[in-house]
Amino acid sequence: MNTTEARLCLLLHGVPGISDPTLARMLLHSGSAGALAVGGQSLWCELGLSAAAARELDRALRSGSSAIDVDAQLASLDRVGADVLPICDPRYPPLLRTIHDPPPLLYVRGDPALLSEAQLAMVGSRRASPAGLRAAGSLAGHTTLAGLHVTSGLARGIDGAAHQGALEAGGRSIAVVATGIDRVYPASHRGLATALEQAGCLVTEFPPGVPPLKQNFPRRNRIISGLCLGVLVVEAALPSGSLITARTAIEQGREVFALPWSIYHAGGAGCLYLIRDGAKMVETIHDVVEELGSIYTLGQELLTPGEDSRVAPAGLSPHQRSLLQSVGYELVGVDELSQLSALPAARVMAEMTSLEMLGLVTRTGGGYIRS
Repeated sequence: MNTTEARLCLLLHGVPGISDPTLARMLLHSGSAGALAVGGQSLWCELGLSAAAARELDRALRSGSSAIDVDAQLASLDRVGADVLPICDPRYPPLLRTIHDPPPLLYVRGDPALLSEAQLAMVGSRRASPAGLRAAGSLAGHTTLAGLHVTSGLARGIDGAAHQGALEAGGRSIAVVATGIDRVYPASHRGLATALEQAGCLVTEFPPGVPPLKQNFPRRNRIISGLCLGVLVVEAALPSGSLITARTAIEQGREVFALPWSIYHAGGAGCLYLIRDGAKMVETIHDVVEELGSIYTLGQELLTPGEDSRVAPAGLSPHQRSLLQSVGYELVGVDELSQLSALPAARVMAEMTSLEMLGLVTRTGGGYIRS
């Protein structure tokens, strides 16, 4: 977008009295910010603007300034190499345009063309378990192999693992952020944000300079689901922000998927709640592909449905094999393993140490999980 059009978009976004739905309607009617700017107060009022707001818009256009510092915002966009996509721009993602409250403007770093391509959202807890993080990374990798981009919110936990898993598999990933495009939150994800900009994109509806405000995260979530064909909740407790995203996805007519965690895993209670209420249960990416149908072509061969990734490797003793089969992706303690294997606790610990050294299990929180 040229500087003049970008300046007008920023100016329009900063005029008091113009709500986002009204601005979206005005841009769609006019076809561009430039055409909207010359429409005049009579047209603006016909499109839903109050007389007072129309006068304020006219004043802002004549003076070239509004309630915000447009020059500072333009400088911020230029500094990070970001673009502005008004809702009337052909590059604006068509799926997002269909939701009942699409953002009038999107600010993008990276490749905006990805926003119009097939995506699966992956969301979940910021305080994810080791098993949840592994599941997110693995599923994200297989999602990219299925020809879908992985979309998430750049948060700690499941979001970060999903982005990273997609990138490590050679795929593309999209981060929808709840700040201005010139900011990265959390700061610990600056490196990840840079990688996403190079092999994907970052997008937000908030103008440059907006900090991470609590009320903006639910608004961010509707864009995550709005961009995508479906939303996969990897791990979520009750209550959870991820359930807000899932609920929004249902309202937008998107498919909702969830992992079937154990009833003893409190961090997965939200997923079980979603499955009970009709979400599609997911064990492999095949379950997602099956539900979405033939809307894209599989890029590479996926894991065979039902493939058992817990088969013990050769060279283990019978006790080690038995113990390994007793360890899944939920934490299991030494006492429980002792009961299951009928081995003394000291022997269990010795055998589990051997399995840990082989990289087959991970010791955490007083017990073991499968690596």
